[in-house]
Amino acid sequence: MGLNIAIQKSGRLFDDSVSLLKDAGLKIDNSKDQLKAAVRNFDAEVLFLRNSDIPKYLADGVADLAIIGENTLIEKEADVTFMDKLGFSKCRLSIAGPKGSTYNGIQDLQGKRIATSYPNTLKAYLKEHNIDAQIHLISGSVEIAPNIGLADAICDLVSSGSTLFKNGLEEWEVILKSQAVIAINKNLSQDKLDLIDQMMFRVRSVMKGRNNKYILMNVPNESIQAVSDILPVLKSPTVLPLVEEGWSSLHSVISEDDFWSVINELKELGAEGILVVPIEKMVV
Repeated sequence: MGLNIAIQKSGRLFDDSVSLLKDAGLKIDNSKDQLKAAVRNFDAEVLFLRNSDIPKYLADGVADLAIIGENTLIEKEADVTFMDKLGFSKCRLSIAGPKGSTYNGIQDLQGKRIATSYPNTLKAYLKEHNIDAQIHLISGSVEIAPNIGLADAICDLVSSGSTLFKNGLEEWEVILKSQAVIAINKNLSQDKLDLIDQMMFRVRSVMKGRNNKYILMNVPNESIQAVSDILPVLKSPTVLPLVEEGWSSLHSVISEDDFWSVINELKELGAEGILVVPIEKMVV
């Protein structure tokens, strides 16, 4: 019996999840409004589910593996095994209040009314800091609560902060930082664990490729070792002699996060004609 892979059926997490699976070589026969789709070239099916339902389906064994927001698993207190963080759908769960209000720290939340769709996470955070506040559960449009007198503050997901700004709110406390993760059921057969190992190998190759870039440059021969020391992702760069004497073409891999911090060092060592190229997959 193959894997049941659960992903969100709509929204940004859906698009990113499908993109990741397809980049990992899974050919999914999905169409609009479909709830289940076969994978043509891998022993698996993809289940398209409501985001809030995925943790229970995963814990109960209806789904074997899921791509889901870390914040949802924490809120639902799902008894599952975390595998990898995926680097997309990043956000934070924050407490926010009216802009211009006096706020000197978390103690100012004592006795306040806080509206949220994440009561379990908020309750745990307040308890950790010995704060006694009233939690008002709201399923949507949490940002409006302070403006209509329902609450003194809110606890909600924040991405860019533009929604808070539009509603006259400002961030006070960050409860947790979240991103998409892969999680699996805790009670899988060895056959399914073997399939997950195969899939994770593919996914990690894709993620490694996304997080790194192929870099090419022309370098004076006397600077080859110094440049190589700056680009440590691979064991050793590829060095090819140029027609112009005393120069070589150096090819290596660099973390995308590191490129701008080392570009001046590379130029100071004489590197010229620097090209940075995306990597589709990286197997190490």
